[in-house]
Amino acid sequence: MAPEEQGALTEAVFYILLALHQPLHGYGIMQGVQELTENRVVLGPGTLYGALNTLVEKGWIEPLAGPENSRRKEYVITERGKAVFQQELARLEELVRHGKLVQRSAAHEKARD
Repeated sequence: MAPEEQGALTEAVFYILLALHQPLHGYGIMQGVQELTENRVVLGPGTLYGALNTLVEKGWIEPLAGPENSRRKEYVITERGKAVFQQELARLEELVRHGKLVQRSAAHEKARD
């Protein structure tokens, strides 16, 4: 399936999709992102659950079936979500490549002066 055209992902959505490469519930996502980013990114419940609902609507993640009366819902990334994530990862890698290229070029120019 070809990735769909979308703009840049927000940092929160990027990390949610990254976290959901394995099934997790909301609190697990918040903890995992906070730990991975060494407390730089802290997802509040409003941000997280709003994003989860949007991502389910877009078909990028899906809730997993769990015990009937459980309030804890686990989610996992879909194939469509993986394609979107890969597209964003490639976009970010391109940004870094271009940044390093310009930085090296500027350093080279400065060394010649």
